[in-house]
Amino acid sequence: MTSPISAAITAPFSTATGADVKVRFCPSPTGLPHVGLIRTALFNWAYARHTGGTFVFRIEDTDAERDSEESFEMILDALGWLGLNWDEGVGVGGPAEPYRQSERKHIYEEIIAKLKASGHIYESYLTGEEIDARNEAAGRPKQLGYDNSERDLTEDQKAAYRAEGRSPALRLRVPDVDISFTDLVRGEITFPTGSFPDFVVVRPNGQPLYTLVNPVDDALMGVTHVLRGEDLLSSTPRQIALYNAMYQAGITQFIPQFGHLPYVMGEGTKKLSKRDPEANLFHHRDRGFIPEGLLNYLALLGWGLSADQDIFTMDELAAAFDVTNVNPNPARFDQKKADAINAAHIRLLTLDDFKSRLMPYLQSAGIVGATLSAEEDAILTSVAPLIQERLVVLSEAPDLVSFLFKTADQIVIEDDAKAGLPENTAEVLNAAIAALEPIADAEFKTETVQAALQAALIDGLGLKPRIAFGPLRTGISGRRISPPLFESMEILGKAETIARLTAFASAA
Repeated sequence: MTSPISAAITAPFSTATGADVKVRFCPSPTGLPHVGLIRTALFNWAYARHTGGTFVFRIEDTDAERDSEESFEMILDALGWLGLNWDEGVGVGGPAEPYRQSERKHIYEEIIAKLKASGHIYESYLTGEEIDARNEAAGRPKQLGYDNSERDLTEDQKAAYRAEGRSPALRLRVPDVDISFTDLVRGEITFPTGSFPDFVVVRPNGQPLYTLVNPVDDALMGVTHVLRGEDLLSSTPRQIALYNAMYQAGITQFIPQFGHLPYVMGEGTKKLSKRDPEANLFHHRDRGFIPEGLLNYLALLGWGLSADQDIFTMDELAAAFDVTNVNPNPARFDQKKADAINAAHIRLLTLDDFKSRLMPYLQSAGIVGATLSAEEDAILTSVAPLIQERLVVLSEAPDLVSFLFKTADQIVIEDDAKAGLPENTAEVLNAAIAALEPIADAEFKTETVQAALQAALIDGLGLKPRIAFGPLRTGISGRRISPPLFESMEILGKAETIARLTAFASAA
């Protein structure tokens, strides 16, 4: 029997605080993980950690044409790499299993049956063409869409439609009242009565739409706070209407609080496109961003720890984050600032941690193998502190250090390094060799090497440092830019250093 339906929004909004807070991240597995998507995951994770609440991760994979297992695996890869761990959901389990929509069809069928029984959803047979025709006949703009004319179809009318071979869609009976809520980011928002018509929640083929399954999952999983992108703001009143229906049907006890996060913009005033390299999370990883740096920067897209502190840890983020402090204005992705923040986090790594994070990039470039030899480990240990202060992204390391893992006959002088050499390069190299040869092997250290070369080239030949040391840098590394010169010579040792300078001098 159909129960009476209140025309008002009678469901209360969640008042959960502290450990009772429950947030969720529920991406659709379509394409590469977008930095805006990850920013949403980060803010949900941070709010859960700040409140001591629960972070739920589920997958919305009901779009068979667009969803892919490959994309699902990439989302898992992204969250795992970033360390955004969840308390309940895919791979972890929890009281509301399963956590993939594709496995929850039986659950949706039960909810649909309850909403039909309570009278909150009803059968709708009109086609799009018929809806347009009704609007035209009534002098209404077509864009107004459906006119709610089927709310009270009789059983005879329904039978007549079925006799024509029609299958009904199911629409939600939207309350004829203003729908208001307090957005945690944007403040009070009201959608006036009639902003949208009764909308389809189940297709004629029986397939439930996102407009139904997303709020149903949130309701059944006890989600108290929905933090999501600004692009979904327009769907919020529909979701509130559905929540209200579920409340009146005894399916849920509250409507979650909503917070709509600002757009992430690209260059100029355009929303960051999925086609933009900056949008691709894995582009940043491949460039050599570390999770700490990227997460720090993404947190700044709409939020800040303080006016004078841009660099912070994830623990500091979790301790301070409150979604009510998120700025509603669009945030622009600034690659230069992102790079600077990543560089700052690279400098904060311990030496051993820094070395281990360099390894995949050195291996990928073929500089070292899967396992370091004792000699390679010694070289890497020596050079790591020399480059840690200079790297912006880890992918810069192979070019900077590869010369240290080569022999003199493997050094190739790069064209831009050749172009900047002075005319007296051969003279400079020969003077340097003469200054280095008397140094004993055991004494071939940074300070000794620097003193000998400075005495010979700066004091002896009266050269400026750039003219004196530029050819030496090119001779030992093949490049115009390298780690500190004298420290590099110490790492290479006397014999290898002189061999490289001699070979370069003969070709200069």
